[in-house]
Amino acid sequence: MAFYGFNDKRERVVKASRDITMNSKKVIFQVHRIGKHNKEQVLEKADKDLQAVRDQHVSRLVKELNGTDFWKLRRAYSPGVQEYVEAATFCKFCRSGTLLNLDEINTTFLQLSDPSIEPLQINILDYLLGLADLTGELMRLAISRISDGELDFADKICRFVRDLHRELTILVPDMDESHDMKTKMDTMLQSVMKIENACFSVHVRGSEYIPLLGSDDPSYPLIGVPDVEL
Repeated sequence: MAFYGFNDKRERVVKASRDITMNSKKVIFQVHRIGKHNKEQVLEKADKDLQAVRDQHVSRLVKELNGTDFWKLRRAYSPGVQEYVEAATFCKFCRSGTLLNLDEINTTFLQLSDPSIEPLQINILDYLLGLADLTGELMRLAISRISDGELDFADKICRFVRDLHRELTILVPDMDESHDMKTKMDTMLQSVMKIENACFSVHVRGSEYIPLLGSDDPSYPLIGVPDVEL
């Protein structure tokens, strides 16, 4: 009987993780609407949407995990947590040019937990997996900003992603159970190289290169996705 109860809980946790993933992706898509003249408006809406993800979906996950050994269910909710980390760090970078750290994210999760029960906290591996995916979004943003003539912003993204990749290159080989992370590092390196090449080409070849940017990129997969579900 206990087995079936655990199985039911796992299914509810998986469902909550999927909802977190879907709505975090919508936040990411919202941030990609940022431009020269609408930064504050776009980020204000993205912040509200991210708050809605926490209030409606992360809080449901927290309630499901309260009173259980949530580490046993990590693989059931890890995809949603990684997507949330990606969305939250993307918002923070676009607002301040800095990295939202793990303690800051976990502080917001504490507010959703019953203080008498061990709270859900994101572990370092899920945080780093989310950061690895963040670089792909920053690569897309850099290309779009170059296309709009915001070369300084693209250079800033380039430096940030390069530094992040360098730090993770040092850290990841010493991590346990980091197969997923090591796989993502390969994709991360491709994103770094693509940003560097784009920035370098524009600086060397000038404005005639800008129309060529993004010509080989797949279209962003969330075009037409509605706002966060309330």
